[in-house]
Amino acid sequence: MQEIERKFLVINDDYKLEASRFHHIIQGYLSRVPERTVRIRIIDGRAFLTIKGKSSADGTTRLEWEKEIDMDEARSLLEIAEPGIIEKVRYIIPWENDLYFEVDEFLGNNEGLTLAEIELPQVDTFFTKPEWLGKEVTGDKRYYNSQM
Repeated sequence: MQEIERKFLVINDDYKLEASRFHHIIQGYLSRVPERTVRIRIIDGRAFLTIKGKSSADGTTRLEWEKEIDMDEARSLLEIAEPGIIEKVRYIIPWENDLYFEVDEFLGNNEGLTLAEIELPQVDTFFTKPEWLGKEVTGDKRYYNSQM
C-alpha cells in the first residue's frame, strides 16, 4: 500500500519508440486536500477509486489504496468531481530490472505537458535514465495531477 515513485519532465517523444502499450485515461478528484486525495479514474473502459495519503517531505513516498469500481458509479462520481478533469495518454515503457516508466502526455488544459514516473521497490533503488528524460520534478507540487 506504499507508493515510491520519482517524476521527471520529458524532453522529446523518443519514448514512444520504446513503449510496449498505451492507455487513454480520464480522471477527476473528489478531494485534493494535502493530507489525502481521492481520485476517480477511467482507464480503457475500467474504473478505479484511489485514495492517496500525504507525500513524504521529499515527495517520493506515500500511502496509496486503490479499488476497481463499477463504470456507472465512476461516471456518476466524475460528475461531482472538483473542477479540472484531467485527460491524458499514458505510455508504458519497460525498463531495466523489471522496472518501467509511465509517460503521460496531457491533453486539454494541460496539453503540451509530458511527465514520466518510475515506481521503485525501495527509495534508493538505482536505475539508469533514458535520454528522453529531463529535469527531475519529484516533490514539486506543481506537477502533482491533483494540482492540475
